[in-house]
Amino acid sequence: MKYNTPDDENQILPNLLDLKSQKEIGLSEFEGFVTAEILLAESLSAGTKFNIEYILKIHHYALKHLYSFAGKYREVNISKGGFAFPAARFLPQSMKHFESDILSKLPKRYSDQESLIKDVAKVHAELLFIHPFREGNGRTARILANQMLRKAGYASLKFELIENEKRDFYIFCVQAAANQDYTGMESLIRSIFPD
Repeated sequence: MKYNTPDDENQILPNLLDLKSQKEIGLSEFEGFVTAEILLAESLSAGTKFNIEYILKIHHYALKHLYSFAGKYREVNISKGGFAFPAARFLPQSMKHFESDILSKLPKRYSDQESLIKDVAKVHAELLFIHPFREGNGRTARILANQMLRKAGYASLKFELIENEKRDFYIFCVQAAANQDYTGMESLIRSIFPD
């Protein structure tokens, strides 16, 4: 489901490749995110810091071939399924708070799986609640979550398990981040944690 914007330009986003169909755009976006995740996984190290710059880099790597807004905060207000995401004019401030209040407090190493799950849930829910980009927020957040796991020595989360009934719960968990309630997202991340 695409976003709704005040001017409702959500049919075909202007793109650098002049693609005209949602199918072509979807495939190009998919390829970009796969490439970005591979590049980021290859460059991941114990010293990798997850911060605003890193999040912008994920988005830029994934979509620079397709959109001029790759790696930049959205400049339009968006909603999805009747839920309005924070206004575009507050994004720089919201992301700075996200970095200082959450990202900067992530440990260099995790001594136990449960602490990692709680941090991944908080980061994932908050980033999706802020929704800083015009397109690609969920995929950027999933790459970040997977990178957090890889850095801690785990395989990727099983996001493919979030279907149908879990999808509604997933959306509820993102919206609960407005009240700093991460318990639902913790439960969901636990349920898709690698074996």
